[in-house]
Amino acid sequence: MFGISPLGWIHTLGSLPAIPMAVYMFARYGRIVPRSVAGKVYFVAMLIGSLTVFVIAHQGISYVIGVAALVLLLAGYGVAYLPLRLPGRIGIYLETFCLTLTAFVLMVPTVTETLKRVPDGHPLVSDPKSPLLLGAQAALLVALVLGLIAQALYLRRKPQRSGPVKI
Repeated sequence: MFGISPLGWIHTLGSLPAIPMAVYMFARYGRIVPRSVAGKVYFVAMLIGSLTVFVIAHQGISYVIGVAALVLLLAGYGVAYLPLRLPGRIGIYLETFCLTLTAFVLMVPTVTETLKRVPDGHPLVSDPKSPLLLGAQAALLVALVLGLIAQALYLRRKPQRSGPVKI
């Protein structure tokens, strides 16, 4: 179904929970919160998706997306475990922006593959230069830029605790 291999289904179904978890956290907290239950589910789902892409990838860009997702995911979740304390609010900004970028890196191929495969047998998009596909990708980019700006403004207005904070 949809021209997806068994490994492709593992990749798809393994990474799928990351989408509602990200939507929930963006709606509730304005960002992905790694130390929440939803944040832990998001991490596992993103890790599954990021690692399995290397097994199913057919295009070079897929490897770039997989590496970018892994680096951003590990950076975003790892910032709280750095042995040194980051000055001021650098840590929370780094965590927030890295994890927001993971959601973007997840959604671009998700939207692209969905438009190229659905409905089964008669996909909405058959050409990578399709106006529908390019418009959807542009909308994701605009959402990313506006989201990062909103997050930066929110974090800037959020009261800061005194001294360096280990997040």
